[in-house]
Formats: sequence, structure tokens, C-alpha cells
Amino acid sequence: MGGAGGSAGGSSSSSSGNGGGGAGGGSSSSSSSSGGGAGNGFGDIVSGALYEEMFPNRNALYSYDAIVAAGNATPAFCNEGTMDDRKREAAAFLANISHETTGGWPQAPGGPESWGLYFIQEVGCENGACTWYCDAGNVTYPCAPGKTYHGRGPIQLSWNYNYGFAGDALGLPLLTNPDLVTSDGTVAFKTGVWFWSTPQAPKPSCHDVMTGKWTPSGADVAAGRLPGFGMTINIINGGLECSIPTNAKVEDRVKFYMRYTQLLGVDPGPNLYCDTMAHY
Repeated sequence: MGGAGGSAGGSSSSSSGNGGGGAGGGSSSSSSSSGGGAGNGFGDIVSGALYEEMFPNRNALYSYDAIVAAGNATPAFCNEGTMDDRKREAAAFLANISHETTGGWPQAPGGPESWGLYFIQEVGCENGACTWYCDAGNVTYPCAPGKTYHGRGPIQLSWNYNYGFAGDALGLPLLTNPDLVTSDGTVAFKTGVWFWSTPQAPKPSCHDVMTGKWTPSGADVAAGRLPGFGMTINIINGGLECSIPTNAKVEDRVKFYMRYTQLLGVDPGPNLYCDTMAHY
């Protein structure tokens, strides 16, 4: 897990062997996208049977009902743009959270891309072991006594200020009870959808990128920041994965994305990588 600046950045070790981006450092005060089409969002795009095919080794926390309920709480999620846009958004979201939570390895049964949503929290941080994710100087979201703020959930929410900010946005006591993210599947997915749908200035939201609502500025174009899956990587963990030759973490994200777009029967679109994109 590492950098989705704004609400999810910083750096840390991943919950999996592949490393990841996740919701780590930075701070933000922006609100999430609203609105949405007339459909039923994620549930229209990914059926229960397809979800189980995508995640045959998932943790029980990450149930299909939980992700559908979390998506429905943000009506725009997987519910804006054309049907192809909606499919690509679902694939991009699932690819990134799969990377953050993967339990796969190169020779894993079924292939490494069948092991997404395996871990529910950062490995090694169970039982209060990781106490360093506390910004003691943050007076808005002070660390609660006896609580730790390591990576939890599909987007690997990290740091006290991000738990506090997400909790405020979702109406949940995540600062005082961060373990909600590992005990309630709908809450877990809500943190992921919240991060995905929330712009973190100067970054757009991943939702807006994948649905065509984001138009890059002249400065963005000059910096190589163009719409496509690669831009979501830049938003989530650009400081560690973009503006450099493509590394194994990026390849892992792209492989997940290609698998899911294939299963959804949609072209993956342009700009899959972020090696030529300046990070924020």
C-alpha cells in the first residue's frame, strides 16, 4: 500500500507480496462524486456468478452482496457513461483492489490473477502490531487510544486522518472503531468506493477518469496524464509506480485489469500504463 495522495497516499508495505498503493498519506477535504444513471450500478455490470468466477479465493468478508450494497450507496459508481464505460470502471476498480489484497504468487493455482480480495488487512499488522500509522500532530482526527490505523479493506485505508475523513464522509465511526473495515464487508467496500469516487485535489477521482467525466488540462497533457487505466494507477500510487519504467506492481494491476475486461467483454481502452505520466 502506498500512495494515493490526498486521501490515500504515503507509503507502506502491502498486505500482499506484490506491494500496492492503497489509501495511505495526504489529506483532503473534497467530497465524493454524486449523481448516477438509471441503472443499478455494479450489480448491473457484474453478476453474482461472474463475481465468484473473478474471485474464487476471496475472503468471506468480500461478498458479492457487500460490494453491491456499497456501490448502491454511491449511485454514480459504475452507473455513468456508456455501458462500455461502466464495464471499464468496474474492471478498473476491481483490478486495483485486487492488487491491494492479492494472495497470489506466480505459480498460484488458477493463476495469480485469481487471488484478488484475499487479504483483509496489511499482513503483519494484526493484533495491534503496526502502531506507526498515527499522525500525532493531526488535531482534526486524533488517534484513539489503543487503536491502530494500518491498511484495512479493499483499498487498504491507512493513517488516522484517512480513517477520520472517510468516516465523516460515510457517517461511520472509523476513527474510533477502525476494525469496522475488517469486520463488516459493506463498510470495507464503502471505504474503497469512497476513495475511488472522491477527487483529491489536484487529482481527479478514479471514477471521473474511467467514465470520461475528467478532461485533462493542458498541463496534464504536457505531463502525459491522459484518460485510461494508467491514470487510476497514478492517482492511487503514482509517487511509487509512475514516471518510472514499468515495474512489477504496475504489471500486476494491468494483468488484473486485462482479465476483468476480458471477462466483461469490453475493450480495455488506451493508456493502460503510467510510465510516461508525471506523478502528482
